[in-house]
Amino acid sequence: MAKPAVSRDAFRGLFALYWAKAHHDHKAEAEDCLLTLFGSAEYIPDRLLQQWSEKADLLGPETVGSVVEPRAREIASGGARYDHASDFLHSLLRDLGRKVQ
Repeated sequence: MAKPAVSRDAFRGLFALYWAKAHHDHKAEAEDCLLTLFGSAEYIPDRLLQQWSEKADLLGPETVGSVVEPRAREIASGGARYDHASDFLHSLLRDLGRKVQ
């Protein structure tokens, strides 16, 4: 399998950034969720990262940002919870799939 264009560390960085936001806003539940996502990002399957890379390349950074940003903010505000980074990535892929259609 080809090396994915996006790394697990990129997702870890995203979760760390939004963890800092949740921490600043005193959102303890969101902090816990984001720490879980940060830790579990190490175990995102290669095939899922490859799917993400392909969709992101197809749609471009503006479209990808318009999907990622609201989802990540929702977690940071405590409005959404994911048990694993793969769950979050699956959710993003579904949203990106809707943009392709």
